Amino acid sequence: MNDSLKIMDLPESERPRERLFRYGPEALSNTELLAIILRTGTKKDNVLNLCSKLMKGLGGLNGLINSSTNELMNIQGIGSAKASQIVALSELSKRFKAYKSGEEYKITKPQDAATIVMEEMRCLKKEILKVIMLNTKNVVIRVKDVSMGSLNSSIVHPREVFNEAIKNSSFSIIICHNHPSGDPSPSNEDLNITKRLNECSKIIGIELLDHIIIGDGVYISLKEKGIL
Repeated sequence: MNDSLKIMDLPESERPRERLFRYGPEALSNTELLAIILRTGTKKDNVLNLCSKLMKGLGGLNGLINSSTNELMNIQGIGSAKASQIVALSELSKRFKAYKSGEEYKITKPQDAATIVMEEMRCLKKEILKVIMLNTKNVVIRVKDVSMGSLNSSIVHPREVFNEAIKNSSFSIIICHNHPSGDPSPSNEDLNITKRLNECSKIIGIELLDHIIIGDGVYISLKEKGIL
């Protein structure tokens, strides 16, 4: 028997699903929307209280979207079923804002490339370097992580970057990495890495179109800055 407290145990006026139908989804709080998805609480907390604790504990939607199943399951009241629901929801939200929605995604300007990775990278606690691989029409073929940790020229090897591009028959690439500080201003090391990869791109014959640095909701394109 399931002893967890359900939405139906709440007064009708407080039930998120009924409020959604009456007032529309835009009238609901993040906690209420999450409660509709999770449906049940625990023996100690109804689903609204559980979702409220979850939001506060993770620092809001950004923390929720970027949490792993293991991180979620460390929170009291979140088991494997609820963790998988949250992670699936998070992945769908990321795909909706990226080329993974299932449609062809064409890069026509730096903002297009930033949009692909922004939601995933803006709140990361470690630096990650991604390669966006494109065909001859600037349509995205694949996005791949190639490096994790503080970026410097000793760990960002051109062979790793271009090996993925070659394997995927890329015509050109865009590299993206994040600054956990939230400030996308390029460092000297960022500039050195860009110069090194650009030189290699000319030898290999796969053009480096841009290097985009991701901050918290903002980005800098080294192409737009005239650095690349």
